[in-house]
Amino acid sequence: MIALPSVAIMIAAHNAAATIGRAVRSALAEPEISEVIVVDDASTDDTTACAFAANDGSGRLKILTQSQNRGPSAARNRALLESAAMWIGVLDADDFFLPGRIKHLLDYVDRADFIGDDIGRVPEDAIDGPRSSLLGGSLTEPRAIAFTEFVSSNVTNRKRPRGELGFLKPLMRRAFLDAHNLRYNESLRLGEDYELYTRALALGARLMIVPAQGYVSVMRPNSLSGLHSIDDLLRLRDCDLALSRMPGLSFEDKMALRQHYLSVDGRLQWRLLIEAVKKRDARAARATFMRPWPVPFYLATQLAEQIFLRASKKLGKSA
Repeated sequence: MIALPSVAIMIAAHNAAATIGRAVRSALAEPEISEVIVVDDASTDDTTACAFAANDGSGRLKILTQSQNRGPSAARNRALLESAAMWIGVLDADDFFLPGRIKHLLDYVDRADFIGDDIGRVPEDAIDGPRSSLLGGSLTEPRAIAFTEFVSSNVTNRKRPRGELGFLKPLMRRAFLDAHNLRYNESLRLGEDYELYTRALALGARLMIVPAQGYVSVMRPNSLSGLHSIDDLLRLRDCDLALSRMPGLSFEDKMALRQHYLSVDGRLQWRLLIEAVKKRDARAARATFMRPWPVPFYLATQLAEQIFLRASKKLGKSA
C-alpha cells in the first residue's frame, strides 16, 4: 500500500470563539490530515478554550498562542515552523470543510505544487442553506493556472462576476515553499494569500484549480476579512510593485500586476476621499483624483452611486 502524504492544516484565529470549534472539528474529521495547528493570535475571548473543546483525542490538534496580535500572516508562518508535513493547507477560523475534501485534493499531488478548489459560500445565518460558488460554476474540470490569469482574476471588474483566485485555500507543497524560502508577507493583513501565490507562480510553481471539493466560506457581517484599514489597502497595493521586480516576468505578467495595483489603488483612494470629505480637506480630496486612469473614473462612479442612493433614500422618506 502506498503511504498517503502527510497534510497539516493551519488555522489562524483571533476572537473566533463562536466559530473555531466548527472549523477544528471539520478538519479533524478528515482522516488524511495529520496535524491541525491553531494559532490564537492574542484573542481576548475564549478562542483557545473553544479550540481545545473541539479536540477529538487523536493527538493531531496543536494549539499555539501569540502574546501580541500580529495578523494572519505571522500566525501562519508560526504554524509552518511547527510542522514538517509534506502538504500545508489553510482553513480560516470562520470556515469549515465538508467530508472528503482533502482526500479528493490529494488525487492531484503528482500534477501540481498548489492544488486549490472552488469555494462554496454561505451566510452565517443560513449555514445549511444553498451555497454560491466563488467562481460562479465556471470551473467544470481541473486546469492549470498561469501567472497572468491568476493576477488578472483578482482585478475588480464590475462587468464580470467575482472570481478572485487569490481567495482560494489550496494545499501547498512544503518542499516548494522551503526550496524558495516562501513564507507569508507579515506586513500584510489583507491579500496575504494573493501575494504568496503570486510570488510562488513567479518562481515557477504549478497551480491547479479543480471544481469544488468541500471548502465552505462563511460570510459574516463582522468578519475580520471585511475590516480593511487604509494602511491595509496601501500595503496590498504596493506589494504589486515589489512583485513586478521579480525576475523572469513577461510583459503580460507585469501588465496584470499594474492592473491589480490600480484596482486596489481605486479602493484606497475612495477611502482617502471619504476621510478628506469628513475632515473638509479640499486639497486631500482633489489629490485622490490625481491618480492614473482608471482611478478617477472609479471615484466618479462611486460618488455617483452614493449621490443616487442618498437621493433615493430622501425620496423614500418623503413619499
